[in-house]
Amino acid sequence: MNQEFRLIIYHANEDDPKKCSARKMHKFNFAYLTKNIKKIPKNTLLLNPFAEKSLSKEDISIAKKNGIVAIDCSWKNAENSFEYLDKKNYSRALPYLIAVNPINYGKILKLTTIEAFAAALYILDDIDQAKNLLNIYKWGPQFIKLNKEPLEDYRCAKNSKEVIEYMKQYF
Repeated sequence: MNQEFRLIIYHANEDDPKKCSARKMHKFNFAYLTKNIKKIPKNTLLLNPFAEKSLSKEDISIAKKNGIVAIDCSWKNAENSFEYLDKKNYSRALPYLIAVNPINYGKILKLTTIEAFAAALYILDDIDQAKNLLNIYKWGPQFIKLNKEPLEDYRCAKNSKEVIEYMKQYF
């Protein structure tokens, strides 16, 4: 599958394998998955909910060159994993979006790994790769439909500061 952005997942093996979007992405060759945190390349774009800077189109060159990393772990243990990877990567928070996955439907920022990657790809202007990724779940395409207006605004924002200004309008 031709993908503009390389997707990398650190999988902490802390969730139900039957409901794991990260494993399914790997199974369908949408992402590289590793269970060894030390195998995550340096200088990647790390999707980090604890980051101080928001993801924006300013980050396209980093993501194209080095890839995008998501951590698939329990929210209870997330801070430790992000703290380790934060030191050697470019951490960016996703702006507010609403989850459509069956477990957290309607909740803000309770995204699955696949929803987080799709949001990042959309914001980084690769809408096709985002849609292709989401199509591996029946509920996946609904993510873009439900979040269409904010995703478009975030995608059109020039920088992190503008993304945050748009975010304030929605939530």
